[in-house]
Amino acid sequence: MLDPLLLSLDLMGTIVFAITGLLAASRHQLDVFGALVLAMVTAVGGGTLRDLILGVPVFWLMHTEYIYLIIVTTILVALYRRTHVIPMKVLLLLDAIGLAVFTIIGAQKALALGYADVIVVMMGVMTGVVGGMIRDVLVGEIPLILRQEIYATASFLGASVYVLANQWIGLFELVILLSMIATLTMRLGGVFLGWRLPKFITT
Repeated sequence: MLDPLLLSLDLMGTIVFAITGLLAASRHQLDVFGALVLAMVTAVGGGTLRDLILGVPVFWLMHTEYIYLIIVTTILVALYRRTHVIPMKVLLLLDAIGLAVFTIIGAQKALALGYADVIVVMMGVMTGVVGGMIRDVLVGEIPLILRQEIYATASFLGASVYVLANQWIGLFELVILLSMIATLTMRLGGVFLGWRLPKFITT
């Protein structure tokens, strides 16, 4: 069972990533079922792959409240979108928040299972980026993780900060805060300030 703070963050991240999936579905004019599928894979895709690799029960099979939460989110967003337009910048901001939250959740789960630091970081990144990657592939876009935009790098930084802060700082809430700040700062720097990774050029 997750710590209450982590559980709250996990549920928030599920809602946020589900919304990013729904907004992508709306942008590509998918039907209701397609939108729900996109919300599901975005919200639980990273955590599902993480749990399969770690050899533990897939979290949403054991806690079906995640599925109901995504369904309710889909209904509410569908109603809201009938009368309101949600700007692209809002989608990117929500995606950044979800990335930061899920990075922490993935890192903490691997850490609790006793894995080495490098695996903890990898699981944090995987949990943070895979759902969005599946979302982008399904709607025919190049995944953010493969573009020049700062995305997986932000998750990597956040997971690394989580590991290091967990070793040196005893206050659990502060560890989470530092990790979220690190991820959000780098990701939002990419969104609003144009930070980019250099191109990979071969000669």
